[in-house]
Amino acid sequence: MLSRIMYIERKAGEISGDARIGRVSYSKSRKRLYYNGQTFQTLRGSGFKANYFDVDTGDEYWISGCKKRGGDRLYPGLITIDDDVRDAYWLTIREQPERVGKSVIRCAGKYAV
Repeated sequence: MLSRIMYIERKAGEISGDARIGRVSYSKSRKRLYYNGQTFQTLRGSGFKANYFDVDTGDEYWISGCKKRGGDRLYPGLITIDDDVRDAYWLTIREQPERVGKSVIRCAGKYAV
């Protein structure tokens, strides 16, 4: 199974929710994603600020690749980085080795609430 470090934000009917950076596994088609025991299926463009839903709960999520410059959130908030991807995130994606120990990011977001 393929995997990638991605941004995961739970929407569940809200415009902003809990957010994480973690390793997501996926099928070749990317119609199904797997993270932390959850299975996500694509909404195929039918969600409000969401692109996947949890097949067990129906909760909607925004899941996307991490941005090199940060700013993954649309609205201000915190992002937690999973322990198992923290080094790779700071070294490879963000190219900021001085921040390797940082596990939470305060993100200004693209839009103010």
